[in-house]
Amino acid sequence: MTRIATSWLVYRLTDSALLLGISGFAGQISAFFLAPIAGVWVDRWNRHRTLVVTQILSMLQSFALAGLALSGKINIWWIIFLVFVQGLINAFDMPARQAFVIEMIENRGDLGNAIALNSSMVNGARLIGPAIAGLVIAAWGEGYCFLIDGISYFAVVISLLAMRLRETAPAPREKRVLQELAEGWRYVTESPAIRSILTMLGLMSLMGMPYTVLMPIMAGGVLHGGPHTLGFLMGASGVGALISAITLVLRKTVLGLGRMIALAAGVFGAALIVFSFSHYLWLSMPLMVVTGFGMMQQLAASNTIIQTIISDDKRGRVMAFYTMSVLGITPIGSLLAGTLASSIGAPATLTFAGASCLTGAIWFARNLPELRRVIRPIYAELGILPQVAAGIQTASALQTPPEG
Repeated sequence: MTRIATSWLVYRLTDSALLLGISGFAGQISAFFLAPIAGVWVDRWNRHRTLVVTQILSMLQSFALAGLALSGKINIWWIIFLVFVQGLINAFDMPARQAFVIEMIENRGDLGNAIALNSSMVNGARLIGPAIAGLVIAAWGEGYCFLIDGISYFAVVISLLAMRLRETAPAPREKRVLQELAEGWRYVTESPAIRSILTMLGLMSLMGMPYTVLMPIMAGGVLHGGPHTLGFLMGASGVGALISAITLVLRKTVLGLGRMIALAAGVFGAALIVFSFSHYLWLSMPLMVVTGFGMMQQLAASNTIIQTIISDDKRGRVMAFYTMSVLGITPIGSLLAGTLASSIGAPATLTFAGASCLTGAIWFARNLPELRRVIRPIYAELGILPQVAAGIQTASALQTPPEG
């Protein structure tokens, strides 16, 4: 609700595609610079307590937005400042949240389903939230969306405090922060699988995901609608994302997710291109469903593979680079999308974005054989490929000379 309300408020106050891009940039650029450092600290801190703190700070930020909007004192500079503050909070919240998932499950084999269940909850909210936001904005204004958001954090904080987890003290750290950061960077760049997945995520974040920044223009300027139209479009994207998450929940194994990344990125790019040419809401809505499906399928599949193959002692740092690839690069894409849209128009910008995602999907598909070669031994070691693991054990036994 807050995301839709913020976008619509910026568009209503400024009628500027460029300022829409700048506000998106301000809200997420912190993740690009801070997330890697934050990941080092997340590996040092108690992740549960970190999340409690970040959620309380996010609640205060939402109440600040609500107070300014409801009092009529809100302006574009207050919006940019407050979304920048939320970006600072997210730079710590996202790596901690992603790394915390593994602490909530007992069997690593359930990781893919846990991530998919999390995605289904998030996208259930993405489905319901925009539709409600459109109605609330039309009836009472954006400020009430911010107020509802602030109040909702009480449930989040209470839920976190109600958790009973096994006490896991962070491993003692003898190295300096920059040394651990460099160690995490080497770990990411020297793994062909992690490196390729994060590169693909970075491309999608730069060229594809900023489509949300241009949705107010598509809803108002191209489809000739209002805030309810924006809510319907984003709700349709949420439907697709929710369907995607449910299909991932029902999966029995992580096998095949690499191929799914390439396919989903291609579907996302193609749907975005067709959407950019649509002038009819009845056509744009199902295209948004497909777009949301492709986006979430690629994100969740990438997250699952990375979380499965990384070592626990570097989880916070790797997920920080994951956050940087998603949240950190998206604001640069938002700024790029806003700048392009102000000169060539929103539809042409979306066409270019979709074509870029399609190109990335083809590149990733061509790299799949190499990625499989690297990942299969890790899956075998974890027991995900039992037949391969059995073969490795047999070969090891044959090579071991008998005793006596």
